[in-house]
Amino acid sequence: MRGLVYIVVLLISCYGSAQENVVLQLKWAHQFQFAGYYMAKEKGFYEQAGLNVSILPADTSIPDTQFKVLAGQAHFGVTHSALLQSRMQGKPLVALAAIFQSSPYCWMVKEDSQIYEPRDFIGKRISYLGKAENAELMVMLKQAGVDIRKLPLYSGLYPMDDFKKGLFDALQVYVTNEPFKMRQAGIATRQICPKQYGVNVYGDILFTTENLIEQKPQLVEKFRQASLKGWRYAMLNMHESIDVIRTLYNPEKTKEQLAYEADTLRPFVTQAGISIGSMSETRWRWIAQLYGYDQDKHQNQLDSFVYHPQTIKAPYQWSWMLVAASILTFLCIPLYLHLIFSRHLKYRIAHTTQADKKGVE
Repeated sequence: MRGLVYIVVLLISCYGSAQENVVLQLKWAHQFQFAGYYMAKEKGFYEQAGLNVSILPADTSIPDTQFKVLAGQAHFGVTHSALLQSRMQGKPLVALAAIFQSSPYCWMVKEDSQIYEPRDFIGKRISYLGKAENAELMVMLKQAGVDIRKLPLYSGLYPMDDFKKGLFDALQVYVTNEPFKMRQAGIATRQICPKQYGVNVYGDILFTTENLIEQKPQLVEKFRQASLKGWRYAMLNMHESIDVIRTLYNPEKTKEQLAYEADTLRPFVTQAGISIGSMSETRWRWIAQLYGYDQDKHQNQLDSFVYHPQTIKAPYQWSWMLVAASILTFLCIPLYLHLIFSRHLKYRIAHTTQADKKGVE
């Protein structure tokens, strides 16, 4: 019987340890910007969902997460609202969650600059911008009547150093990075952000492909739920999250820098009345209009762009119980029948023997 129990325990442990390998591709180097994913991994939320997740930092020289997900090098990625533009161009990408409810990209100018609002950019020299990743910065200027085609562009190799020297007027920044470095250098700055002027787009979108959703819908939903659970934990335990990042992911980041990132990003992630990761299809359609896309022409792409949560099976631990119960039932019923038969046989033998003795007497 002990051998039987050992076999059952072994089968259950083998079944339970079968986790699916998953790769998450970040859009930048390890920092608080991705705290929720780190905590989902370190607190065991992914493991509880049956997932073995690898979190990869971006190659900062080519931070193209969309390419890596489309090429099958990663199952999931984190990118900006430019994901919608890719969808409009026919790429089968799907937004799973919007971790930032607003874009963290802004223009940074020096405190003594004469630039206070978007219309003040006329005639000013700005840093070079791509047309996708930071589109909202250009949209903000256009809406203020600034002809961006006439703006002189800085295209040097050392934007931070040259900004300090005053070689150009406005630098595109990520709110947690360049402003902190300027403060550390003792240079006073201020930021002019799209959200302040009605251009409010999502940031840090968790995404995947239509193909993965079709082939492995349960995996997608489990990863999404575990990731959002990680984000909720990270926001409620920011000091612990900072320690985890410094210890396991980026020891080069100082505690002060990570604390600045955490405090700066908190209002982007958590907003009253909005659950972390929430997205609105109506707002995505509005963002499509901001980017200049015709909704009627791109109706099909818009309809299937936003992910709809699916019902997932019971957690694996319940499956283990079911397997254990099935195995025990399968093995124990014959043993139970054998036991009953043996007892009945012994009873008959004993009864016959007793009758024979009485007959002899």
